[in-house]
Amino acid sequence: MEFPRLLTLLLIVLEWTRPAVPSPLRPICDLRVLNHFIKEARDTEVAMKLCREGCSLSESVTVPQTRVDFDVWEKKNSSEKAQEVQSGLWLLQQAFGLLQSSVTNTELHSQIENSIRNLHSINAVLRSLNIQEYTPPASAPGLEGTWTVSSTMDLLQVHVNFLRGKVRLLLLDAQACQQDVS
Repeated sequence: MEFPRLLTLLLIVLEWTRPAVPSPLRPICDLRVLNHFIKEARDTEVAMKLCREGCSLSESVTVPQTRVDFDVWEKKNSSEKAQEVQSGLWLLQQAFGLLQSSVTNTELHSQIENSIRNLHSINAVLRSLNIQEYTPPASAPGLEGTWTVSSTMDLLQVHVNFLRGKVRLLLLDAQACQQDVS
């Protein structure tokens, strides 16, 4: 007689604690992740400063503007902000691809590859926030809000500033991130 009671109690407890259907994964928008990417971008910048030869770009590259006019930014809708950030990330990926093929210093190749992986990871974070994936235009030089750099150090500075500025603002503006912060 004790065994059926124990079994019933066990079934009741198991019913209460049974694993529920897992909830969908929440988007990644923890700014500590972005801070990690910024730190690695700075590390690449430091490594490049120490480089003596074989560290230069073979040609000028188009990069996104990093300056943010907050009045203009606030007036943009979320898809315009996302488009601006996505196009900037795409430009940086193109620039780092050229940098990777230009640099002959083998010690820097892993740093550059890591920067490219981080840019892809940031794109994945944006996709997890339901931000539409960027489709590059037929001709990159026609993009608004760009400029050209010819030195590796300028490219790396743009990279750091873009992450610290527009990418951070987009993540803060994303509705899912606002829910996580509060």
